[in-house]
Amino acid sequence: MRKLIIGVLMAATAFPAVASAQTNDDLRRDRRDVRQQQYELDQARRYGDRHDVRREERDLRDARRDLREDRNRVWARDDWRRWRDQNRSLYARGNWNAPFRYQSFRAGVRIAPNYYGQRYWIADPWRYRLPPARPYTRWVRHYNDVLLINYRRGIVVDVIRNFFW
Repeated sequence: MRKLIIGVLMAATAFPAVASAQTNDDLRRDRRDVRQQQYELDQARRYGDRHDVRREERDLRDARRDLREDRNRVWARDDWRRWRDQNRSLYARGNWNAPFRYQSFRAGVRIAPNYYGQRYWIADPWRYRLPPARPYTRWVRHYNDVLLINYRRGIVVDVIRNFFW
């Protein structure tokens, strides 16, 4: 019985890694398809006729749609709300206070650099199941809220309120 339980536990820990690798492979393949379709569209514009260009534009649109759908599927699988409800202790980080007052931010607002300094960056957003930050953006903790900041321009891109308990 003990061997059976250990075997089941090992399989349960290995399965998410396999599923994650499969989705990463899907995303990598879709990105490669988009690049290939963009190249073929450029070639059709350079050497082909208008029918070739239309066909390649349609193929590029389809490849981009597939990539977007795979990204959305990965995000739905890593839904942080469900994860937070199952792992409450990870998000219970105690009373966290900054050297400035709490202020409620919204997306699109420019904020001062002292609100998103390196000491407030979330170093491991994947631990909290946050979506990956785009280039020049960082997840920042502001009291119990989490802000996605474009740190080059100081603009709030996204806000998740009451992220931490």
